[in-house]
Amino acid sequence: MAHAEPLLQSPGRRPRRDWSGTLIITSLTGAFGSSFLYGYNLSVVNAPTVYIKRFYNQSWERRYGYVIDGATLTLLWSITVSVFSIGGLVGAIIATPAVKFFGRYVHYKTLEGARSDASCSLQAGLFPQVGCWCLCVQELGPKGEEGGRETQELGESLWPCLFAMIVVPSLIQVGILPFLPESPRYLLLEKHDRHGAEKAFQKFLGKNDVSQEVEEVLAESQAQLNVKIESVLQLLRNRSVRWQVITVIITMACYQLCGLNAIWYYTNSIFSEAGIHHKMIPYVTLSTSAIEILAAVFSGLVIERLGRRPLLIGGFGLMVIFFTILTVSLTLQNHAYWLPYLSIFCILATIASFCIGPGGIPFILTGELFQQTQRPAAFMIAGTVNWLSNFSVGLLFPFIQAGLHTFCFLVFAVICLLGAIYLFFILPETKNRTINEISQTFAKRNKVTLEGTCGVDGQMDGIRDMRRKLD
Repeated sequence: MAHAEPLLQSPGRRPRRDWSGTLIITSLTGAFGSSFLYGYNLSVVNAPTVYIKRFYNQSWERRYGYVIDGATLTLLWSITVSVFSIGGLVGAIIATPAVKFFGRYVHYKTLEGARSDASCSLQAGLFPQVGCWCLCVQELGPKGEEGGRETQELGESLWPCLFAMIVVPSLIQVGILPFLPESPRYLLLEKHDRHGAEKAFQKFLGKNDVSQEVEEVLAESQAQLNVKIESVLQLLRNRSVRWQVITVIITMACYQLCGLNAIWYYTNSIFSEAGIHHKMIPYVTLSTSAIEILAAVFSGLVIERLGRRPLLIGGFGLMVIFFTILTVSLTLQNHAYWLPYLSIFCILATIASFCIGPGGIPFILTGELFQQTQRPAAFMIAGTVNWLSNFSVGLLFPFIQAGLHTFCFLVFAVICLLGAIYLFFILPETKNRTINEISQTFAKRNKVTLEGTCGVDGQMDGIRDMRRKLD
């Protein structure tokens, strides 16, 4: 969880020593009520596709007296798939002020209660991501793929229950959050409640003496008092970070437009066209989650060894290869019995390639390319691009698929190729480099001269160095 960040960053210590049961429960509750729901809503519309389209057709005919045409049905389906991204976009914009005003838990519990009633097809997609951006930035974990199996069991009449199932994790989170302490940083810096912050730190860290943690938060806050946070407009006008902004925009756009969401949205139809028996499709779909978990774990193990740049460029490059092979196998699938299985392999390999690099690194880069004072605006820009691109894929892919058929994935191959080429020539390696070093790398391209340290980041690095020596 975003507000737990300072609890997990204790330079010079063994991280697990400060992990208490309260902190673990808080992290798991946050993931179950946010990351899980993000993945679930991303893929739940995949399994009951046929039933939903049939429902729209019957409703239209009952209301207007004639059968809906194919283009209108495709448009309604596209909106159903992509509308939850609009909620994510709104959340990216309002989350920061809402969290500052209401607090972390009050704000989140309000949203959970609101989305507990969202069980209609279009409405269910709109609510889940409102206000959850701060958590989505931290996630890109495995998607919930349980919907595929349940659809086969619930059948045509009960498919709406799939959308209502988000009530369960929402209610669980609402029931647990009141018993967890508020964010110590929020209590100390926003509410000026030192006693409450100390108690929260004690519960999270599992120790009585938390004076050092409190003083560190106060020191970091003091270092930022005379520093003005840049707005989005100021960041866009700032020549010294022009190429950093462009890089974040292109990386986040490629992250969503690379085609993986199209696979998540339409996995069943792709597997069906690949010749997989309809009874086996749910189990094949579930296997994608296992691939994603393994790839994400692998990425986490090697990212500090290999760096961000090789994984990001390599991930996009591999996706180009597998999308191309997938196009060929889908086009020629009737010419050999083994080609449908090659299509499945390409889909799984594409997912793995995405999770190894492009799946999580864009969010890391957004934080590493900017100073502390610029990061809120940078993340707002990244979030806006992220959700608009997500919405575009969900809305346009059915029409692209209808027009290009098996060649539709070549569009995503081209996007991945262009993204890899741009990053190869523009993006420097950020591993083990300070913000000053990264800024100096971009300075020549931005046609500016940088001197000295970068504001509050240099002061905060000094604070952490002092903390490390004390430990």
